Amino acid sequence: MSFDGWPAEALDFYEGLEADNSKAYWTAHKAVYDQKVLGPMSELMEELALEFGEFKIFRPYRDVRFSKDKSPYKTNIGAVVGDGYIQLSVDGLAAGSGMYAMAPDQLDRYRQAVASDDTGQELEHVISGIERQEIAVHGHAVLKTAPRGYPADHPRIGLLRYKGVVAWQEWPVEPWLGTSAAKQRVVAFLAASRPLCVWLAANVGRSTEEPART
Repeated sequence: MSFDGWPAEALDFYEGLEADNSKAYWTAHKAVYDQKVLGPMSELMEELALEFGEFKIFRPYRDVRFSKDKSPYKTNIGAVVGDGYIQLSVDGLAAGSGMYAMAPDQLDRYRQAVASDDTGQELEHVISGIERQEIAVHGHAVLKTAPRGYPADHPRIGLLRYKGVVAWQEWPVEPWLGTSAAKQRVVAFLAASRPLCVWLAANVGRSTEEPART
């Protein structure tokens, strides 16, 4: 089957789950989740994978081992496809891309690239191009001061303070969410944010280390 959006029942499911995040609710409405939430997400991912790469849909269960909130279920469905992240919740649709948290070796390479005039100015140009398409680009875990070894008056000090950088866009609930137009929004986002992923791949790359914590 082709992707035709998420029906109203998908949003109703999450509205109910937010009100009653319990096993009883989940069990009683699991068929709705499978058919109206997970089903369309699976169809969307299969179609996007043809252009953007492999995908993974996240499990609906929360990891509550180290959380004070013991609610067992996530109140959204999320998936990754290629370098992009897609999420549906009662608030609507959202998409993101980039590097949310960099490991120490990645962070070191990122800062060196930002500090360099050639690659640093290239990143500024990339971000400006994405923002002109009404997509936000912002940092994650932003330092309050300059990172060690970099001057506080560096022309790209804002970017140097980032420990992660992401493009992010949200769409509130509108009638198009229940149609194939939802895919068009996601495709447009992934295409627009691709230059950021290309820059990160070229200048930061992958890591086998744990994400930076300080």
